[in-house]
Amino acid sequence: MDLVAAVPGVAHHELSEYSDRMELIRTERTYLANPFNPISWTLASVVSTVTVIVLLGSVRPVLALLPLVGLPAAVANGRADVSLENLLDAQAEDNRRLRHLLELATEPPAAKEVRLLGLGREIVERHGALFAQLERARVRLATRNTAGVVAAWMVFGAGYAGAVLWSMHLARTGAISAGSVLLVLSLGAQMNMQLAELGWNVAWLIRTYRAVGRLVWLSDFAAEAKANADPPARRPVPAVLRQGIAFDSVSFAYPGTDRPVLHRVDLSLPQGATVAVVGENGAGKTTLAKLLVRLYEPTSGRISVDGTDLRSFDIEEWRARISAGFQDFARFELVARESIGVGFVPDMASSAKVGAALARGAAEDLVEVLPDGLATQLGREFDGTELSIGQWQKIALGRAMMRESPLVLLLDEPTASLDAPTEHQLFERFAGAARQVADAHGGVTILVSHRFSTVCMADLIVVLDGGAIQELGSHDQLMARGGRYAELYRLQASGYC
Repeated sequence: MDLVAAVPGVAHHELSEYSDRMELIRTERTYLANPFNPISWTLASVVSTVTVIVLLGSVRPVLALLPLVGLPAAVANGRADVSLENLLDAQAEDNRRLRHLLELATEPPAAKEVRLLGLGREIVERHGALFAQLERARVRLATRNTAGVVAAWMVFGAGYAGAVLWSMHLARTGAISAGSVLLVLSLGAQMNMQLAELGWNVAWLIRTYRAVGRLVWLSDFAAEAKANADPPARRPVPAVLRQGIAFDSVSFAYPGTDRPVLHRVDLSLPQGATVAVVGENGAGKTTLAKLLVRLYEPTSGRISVDGTDLRSFDIEEWRARISAGFQDFARFELVARESIGVGFVPDMASSAKVGAALARGAAEDLVEVLPDGLATQLGREFDGTELSIGQWQKIALGRAMMRESPLVLLLDEPTASLDAPTEHQLFERFAGAARQVADAHGGVTILVSHRFSTVCMADLIVVLDGGAIQELGSHDQLMARGGRYAELYRLQASGYC
């Protein structure tokens, strides 16, 4: 949890290779519980085996070679375990898909559509078919491994039987005592168990080594990601914006694809301005916002703040000066005060601060419908109160308003799940919050939306299309121009402003 949370951006979540590695770390976490046990177990098995070798050698030196006959069995056990681990590596993505199908059938997010569309049987059948495919591969491997192990143990069995028969012959001739025959008999049987245990311990040690190796990989990955995000020459984040924020020829493509989502964007966001970013779905609106908060880094170009490259700031210090609410908001199933208060942890325990944040987000009425007010546990999973999606969005808006004096106030589709009266009330408050941000620190307020009722009050409206800026201007200027913005605005409703 600590390592994943330490990665500054989110680009790695787009990579299937990363997801496969994380799946393996999850499935192998039991081997990380105590990586020192396999070492001690293996050493104990080695000591026991050496003791048996010494005792057999005391009967006849040649009998000390008996464990060599058992080495193929130990090696076969170890190889079988390694081959199983290799198969699990190869099946990581399919196992992720298997888990996804299980969650679709059993978890709440998809429950309504699964039932409405009658998908239960389809999902179960796909899960069964995929499981059967994976199981066939495991059975084939287990069959091969079992055949190899059995053959190796037959070799040991033949050697063991030969040693016992030879010992009995020596006893009949008086070369050794009957007690020595019993010693060979018992030590041979003990050797059988010890070699099996040694093979199992070595296999467990190999599994632990691989699991630790994956954890080390994750640790290195997190460290490298943090190092890449650290500025080579750190500059302090300005206390007040004097000029504004500029995108200079910024392009971006998501990991694993060459298709640009943004292409050579040049954009100036003046200090103190309220800026609306509009466009159809897939135009690049949310991506622009995520680059600004450094969840992603530009593929090319740069973003500057008062003329200073954004990458020159410590990423945590920069984010500490940002308030943001996203359309794909998280549902923190905590006590309501905490679910809102995590927007600024130092004020989380203050009901007054949390209430003020809700008021700035036009969501203070939410407290009245919560059974225990801000002390209400949210979410049915913990026997709390379940909220509608609109109420969850109000929680998210309150969380976004917890920081009172940000340099950037960013709201990405903040009214997507709200009704029209709440939307109108919100943007009356939103305009006031934007003025406070501008007056306090020259901060920029950025509103990403597809609802034109929410953007006509902005100082600057940015129209994105196909990852490029198509139009810039105020609402009146863009309407007078009669271009794409005016077309989209009229397609919705013309009576908002």
